[in-house]
Amino acid sequence: MDYKYIEQLLEKYWNCETSVEEEQILRSFFRQKELPEHLLRYKSLFAYQEVEKDIKLGDDFDSRILAEIERPVVKARRLTLHTRFMPLFKAAAVMALLFSIGGVVKHSMVGNKAGVVYVYDQFENDTHDPQVAYKADSVKSPMKVSEQSALKKQ
Repeated sequence: MDYKYIEQLLEKYWNCETSVEEEQILRSFFRQKELPEHLLRYKSLFAYQEVEKDIKLGDDFDSRILAEIERPVVKARRLTLHTRFMPLFKAAAVMALLFSIGGVVKHSMVGNKAGVVYVYDQFENDTHDPQVAYKADSVKSPMKVSEQSALKKQ
């Protein structure tokens, strides 16, 4: 059997030049049970179109679409800048509180003891010998704050 006409119709089909009647001829041809080997690969395309043509929407389609349309829209909540930075503000407040408590605890642990003030301008370096520089005699002992204030009064 000569399938030249079908092959020409297929060529026109791939170039999108077929009419509705020619496409109907192709569909009816590929509905046959026995097809030549070289045209067998196109059967699934035209059979698919026949199967898909018979698929219809269900009876409940309209009700499902209307239910979806009538569903109330949830409005998004507007977040202000203050609301967005609230966790950061809370963290900063906690850190400030911890540093304040730490400072109070540090000063309360020291008590009435005056801190040691090192006076570097009282350093006397009258020798150039390194051994003498290491001795404690060349550096005056550090003065406490109370001693320093007493010296200033004199």
